Amino acid sequence: MAARSKLGRFFYSALTLVAVLGMICVAPFAASANVLDAPLARLEADSFSETTKAIEEIARSGAPAAATLLQAMADRRLLFDPTTRTVAVKDAAGKLLDPRTLQPLASPPSGLSPVRINNRLRGLIDAELGTLALVSPDRAKRLEAADAVFKSRKASDLEAVELAISRERDSAVATALRKAHSAIQLAKEDASLSVKLAAVGELGAFTDTDTLGLLNQTLASARQPELRASLEAAITRIEHQRQLLAGVQNVIYGLSLGSVLLLAAIGLAITFGVMGVINMAHGEMVMLGAYTTFVVQEAFRTWAPGAFDLSLPIAIPLAFGFTGLVGIAIERGIIRFLYGRPLETLLATWGVSLVLQQAVRTTFGPTNREVGNPSYMSGGFEVFGVSITWGRLWIIVFTLVVFAGLQLVLRATRLGLEMRAVTQNRRMAGSMGIRSARVDALTFGLGSGIAGIAGVALSQIDNVSPNLGQSYIVDSFMVVVFGGVGNLWGTFVSAFALGIANKLLEPVAGAVLAKIFILVLLILFIQKRPRGLFALKGRAVEA
Repeated sequence: MAARSKLGRFFYSALTLVAVLGMICVAPFAASANVLDAPLARLEADSFSETTKAIEEIARSGAPAAATLLQAMADRRLLFDPTTRTVAVKDAAGKLLDPRTLQPLASPPSGLSPVRINNRLRGLIDAELGTLALVSPDRAKRLEAADAVFKSRKASDLEAVELAISRERDSAVATALRKAHSAIQLAKEDASLSVKLAAVGELGAFTDTDTLGLLNQTLASARQPELRASLEAAITRIEHQRQLLAGVQNVIYGLSLGSVLLLAAIGLAITFGVMGVINMAHGEMVMLGAYTTFVVQEAFRTWAPGAFDLSLPIAIPLAFGFTGLVGIAIERGIIRFLYGRPLETLLATWGVSLVLQQAVRTTFGPTNREVGNPSYMSGGFEVFGVSITWGRLWIIVFTLVVFAGLQLVLRATRLGLEMRAVTQNRRMAGSMGIRSARVDALTFGLGSGIAGIAGVALSQIDNVSPNLGQSYIVDSFMVVVFGGVGNLWGTFVSAFALGIANKLLEPVAGAVLAKIFILVLLILFIQKRPRGLFALKGRAVEA
């Protein structure tokens, strides 16, 4: 008997637990069903006024099926039959679903017709769907909905925004919701002065154009002195912050331009410093590197489109090797016969540049070629209101890596030691057994190879055409002369200094006048310091 009693209590406890769990699982659906009963019943009246109330009640119900029902109504997939008092949702496959649970109906009725809506109701549905998106599981949709509410500033959305703020856990979305909430409070005609002042204080922390426009619009119609003073203070604060952010943005652009100039000039600085050669074909080495990237990407598009992101890492060593070999060929075939004759060297390399440009035009055509961005170089992000693109950031990082690698070559390898020796005193280096002809060839190849990988980077931000190198050759010479011929650290400092100065002057003077102004300043500087910012020691001995 005792055993039977224990077994009975065990089964009783198990059944109780199952019943409790069942109630817990069913409770949300039951609650949702009860919430939706009243608005669904309004649809049976087939009246636009009752349908309007039904739309508003469905949107405010908090039911999981609310967004689906409104979208189905907009698409004329919400069906009803006033005779049988039945409402159903037709899904994409044509099946009829229960509007409360969105589960297939056990016995689908016949004779259903779509709920009638007009243009006014369509607009109301769109607005309510936007409000429902404030609590969407998708973060991007919540941000988009918050922005839409900020722009519409409807007082009817205030309750939904407050509910969304109380549920939001993402800081960025919560900030966007608070901005929308403040915009609604400021736009409400019946809001008290204290509420509007608090809204202005909240909006004054944002620096975007939409917020500034809202505050200026409100100031134009404001009549209360306290509100006008608060609006003017907020507008002034935002404008100052925008000016500061614009300056920081221009510095970022300057760093990006400086990295491009450094990549284009660093190879020229090596050859100019070691060999004293004015290489007018240096820009064409950049151009060949860009076209190498184009060829590699075309090969990936044809044979391995799924691995396209690997095209850029593979193009870098190929561009370095190809342009390096071209540079060695130019030095061995032409330049070595013209040492000590700078004017003839300049003319000869200019002729080589024309030959290379025409060869590329004949091979690839005169039009621009498409070079794509890998996924990790697409898009951008914001830091404290400053926009930074991934492509520009990667080029800055790549430039610093190239510069560090070149410094390592010059400081930790035999070739680097010999290059520095020849740069400081060619005759003394020759008397110590250094083969200057070999050093010249390898130096020219190294400088050309670096120009080639500069072309890989430039292909991501500029048009790839036969004239690509000509756009940077003059700026490259400016960087080299300003920094000090043959001094890599001077080239580094001058490239970023000229890049930042150019971008800071452009908003004030324009792109053309900014370049002219910098050129004039550079000429005046060279008059005082003919050997640049950082002159190499030992060059006067050779002179």
